[in-house]
Amino acid sequence: MTGFPVPKLNNNDTTYVLVEWLAEDGQAVRDGDPVVLLETSKATEEVVAPHDGVLRRLLAEGAECEPGQVIAHLLGPGDEAATEGPAGTAASTVTSTVAGAATTESAGVDARGPGLPAEPGASVSGGPGLPAGPGGPGPGGPGLGGPGPGGPGGAGAGDGSGVVVTMPARELIEAHGVAMERVYALGRKIIRRADVEELLAGPSSATPQTTSAAGATATNGDASGSALPSTAGQANGRPAPALSAAHPATGSALNGAERAGAALDGAALDGAALDDDALDGAALDGAGPDDGAQWITLSRAQQRTAEVVERSRREIPAAFTVMTVDVTEVLSLARDLTRRLRALVGLPEMVMKATGGLLDRFPVFFAEPGPGPRPRLRRAATADVGVTVDVGRGLFIPVVRDVGDRPLSEIAGDLAGFRKTALTGSFRESDLQGGNITLTLHTHDGIVHAVPIVFPGQTCALSLTAPRPEVVPDGAGFAVRKTVAIGLAYDHRFVNGRDAAEFLGELRSALESPARFLTENG
Repeated sequence: MTGFPVPKLNNNDTTYVLVEWLAEDGQAVRDGDPVVLLETSKATEEVVAPHDGVLRRLLAEGAECEPGQVIAHLLGPGDEAATEGPAGTAASTVTSTVAGAATTESAGVDARGPGLPAEPGASVSGGPGLPAGPGGPGPGGPGLGGPGPGGPGGAGAGDGSGVVVTMPARELIEAHGVAMERVYALGRKIIRRADVEELLAGPSSATPQTTSAAGATATNGDASGSALPSTAGQANGRPAPALSAAHPATGSALNGAERAGAALDGAALDGAALDDDALDGAALDGAGPDDGAQWITLSRAQQRTAEVVERSRREIPAAFTVMTVDVTEVLSLARDLTRRLRALVGLPEMVMKATGGLLDRFPVFFAEPGPGPRPRLRRAATADVGVTVDVGRGLFIPVVRDVGDRPLSEIAGDLAGFRKTALTGSFRESDLQGGNITLTLHTHDGIVHAVPIVFPGQTCALSLTAPRPEVVPDGAGFAVRKTVAIGLAYDHRFVNGRDAAEFLGELRSALESPARFLTENG
């Protein structure tokens, strides 16, 4: 028997969401078969079996998991019998008694033994109000670990049993205050963002509400018909996020009586820690000087963006240079190439192609900073350009590979495909990894120039504005030309101002004489 650990899918996320098991529990899988679908802040990724075996799941759909966490076992020929108890049930099931109430916990998720909190996402069976692991499906009361009808999340009790809600869908549900009863009424096993958008486009219905004795409005999602106090189950009248079983820093845990469904009033919360998701954007009643503040909850993708920006500002001493480029001729050529190649060729595609042609003359601009106290760089074999794509569903930066040596038609095809993928948000992590320079597009009218961040692991980032008319001298008179501003942000530890100016100068020459450049570079 071997463990099935979660692979590291990217460098930005510390947790992923288990969206769907693609193989049944007890099913024989072969090496390379898709087994589970994981969702990061930017993409969904199929994870395949590392070898042959019989799948034994340890984590429920909708739960969060971390890189390296074992979410399943793959059993060999002699393992199946060893995992069965005398009654034919899995030996990993442990029965314990908490505050006189019998509960069953999946100890296979956490080998720490009964009496300790289960690993996040482990299913817990019990009475109403018993929290499962954060995001894990279970019959928990509203606002607790097992998202029931009172709060968005994974599968819950009642009509939501077995339903998985993806992270982008949850964010949209929370942003619009959609009642989970309406979501479950769609009758779909997996709720994606597109499903919620479809729901929002149709007729709406008011969320049933109850009012507590203190006058606080609470969403009526408790199967017993009771409303939890605002401090425990509500955040500004919204379903509260999941409670953490233990605080990662202090290790303090909810005791057995609390986990058995005891009322969580203010005293019960005193000393019990909420995890980051519980505090994320929620202002609890009586929380302090910010009473009555209106909080804006950032999407998971935006939170990851914030982390990357903070890291870039903290670690990279960046400088910036900008240059004006006449793009009149290259725009005309791009229109002609679009007709000839039957592929959409625009200014971004031309800039990417021109950038790739500079790899050999400016290798530092595409290199990866190496570890250690002394600055050093790892040379890039190809120019792999990440380009920003934002169609209103979040910012993505997919990577177009080897732009220096591939034909323009292939570059245009890749970028067109990424734009379509952005509409559904169905990027794979492989689409978003491996870039060694980034091109950020700022195509709104009126933008004069934009300063991009230098992404960790890179030395440079380019920015491109939309073309705008400019009157320029032309012989004895004047002419109207189309110009753009191309900016270069660079890690000043490796790139000097003179190098930046030379790089931009070469890029400008290629774009202002595009026919010659394409003849030489293909």
